[in-house]
Amino acid sequence: MSPPPPTTVPTPSNRPLERFLALFTEVHAGEAPRLLLLTANVFLILTAYYVMKPVREALILDQPHGAEIKSYTLAAQAALLVVIVPLYGRLATLLPRRRLINAVTVFFILCLPLFYALSQAGVRVAVPFFLWIGIFSLMVIAQFWAYANDIHTPEEGKRLFAVIAFGASSGAVFGAWLSGYLIRALGVTPLLLVATAILVASLLVFNFIDRYVRTPGKTVAVSSADDVPIGDGNPFALVLSNRYLLLVAAAIFLLNWVNSAGEYILSSIVKHAADADVQAGRIAAGDEGRFIGTFYADYFQVVNIVGMVLQLFVVSRVIRYLGLPVAVCILPLVALGSYAAAALIPSLAIVRWVKTAENSVDYSLMNTVRHMLFLPTTREEKFKAKQVIDSFVVRAGDVLSALTIFAGTTFLAFGVAQFAWINVGLVLVWLVFTVAIGREFTRRTESAQQAA
Repeated sequence: MSPPPPTTVPTPSNRPLERFLALFTEVHAGEAPRLLLLTANVFLILTAYYVMKPVREALILDQPHGAEIKSYTLAAQAALLVVIVPLYGRLATLLPRRRLINAVTVFFILCLPLFYALSQAGVRVAVPFFLWIGIFSLMVIAQFWAYANDIHTPEEGKRLFAVIAFGASSGAVFGAWLSGYLIRALGVTPLLLVATAILVASLLVFNFIDRYVRTPGKTVAVSSADDVPIGDGNPFALVLSNRYLLLVAAAIFLLNWVNSAGEYILSSIVKHAADADVQAGRIAAGDEGRFIGTFYADYFQVVNIVGMVLQLFVVSRVIRYLGLPVAVCILPLVALGSYAAAALIPSLAIVRWVKTAENSVDYSLMNTVRHMLFLPTTREEKFKAKQVIDSFVVRAGDVLSALTIFAGTTFLAFGVAQFAWINVGLVLVWLVFTVAIGREFTRRTESAQQAA
């Protein structure tokens, strides 16, 4: 690798736009255009996803045993990903970066009008669409972050990823609002065509970034990397043969196992509270659904607001002043305190607020940090191994959580406190892995800097 040009360390810009962005993170001269376009790109992807989510729920639940079928699809998604991830890896071997991203995104875009046409023709597409959107939400978002990792150095990623991740958070909030507004005016399935248009816009933004947007002072044009092969390694083999990637995979697996079990704990205690209010005469039997719906509406609103505030004003500063090795341990520490409190005092008020703390930190700080973990990896690891971890490993954690809940409720008669204590034990193991990840990240980053 050739040495960097003999320039001084970049300093924050005095341009108005970059001064504004400096409220949230450190932005150097010339970085604002690409930073904002990447933020817009992921904003559009998440907006499209959250526009499609109500369609997914409406289709899957509007059939016999829909709730049960919905739970089974998680296992089916994990099984599909065992096949799809190696296919993606093969495609990444054959295609350079820009063509890979275009090909995969165009495939997902073309599926949406097909699903719309089939549903209009009366064909049952609920299960295929549920499987499809689950794979889309994992693979396309992982692909975006692989690209963001590929065009940033570790130093740049530590400064800028918090702002880019805000694009994902705000896209989720805006998409949820937009879907609620449009579904009343257009109905359910037309939202698929709206999502198609949004994804086309996101693809146009990506191609504009990759072809034309450069940061002053860069010695290599952003678009020139499109001619470099990604590599011919098997995605699963890349993870299994690399200690650092195995540590990351184990941490993400435990994160999703714990979080999915935590969602069950919250759902269980909310349902119990609703039943208790009906029995006590505080609410009518027909209003139980409204009680649960109102609870979750308020809960999600608080989680999203707290998460966005953390994303804007806290995440970049935690990473800057405490460093990634500390930042990656914060969520398991929050979860440890949360589930210990839930185990000792399994009340609705306690569980609600400890899950609010856990999820708001997960959606902001941890969501940023987990993508930053791939900054000191090779391009092949970014595009292929990240797909394994962000798709298959995530779903595997969800499946094992479901199996834990099934065993605990069917054979062991566990209640909220017992499931919370299981999560405490899992979090302690998770914390061991995050400490090891922080050390390995530091070692890899320092080695890359010395090599440069």
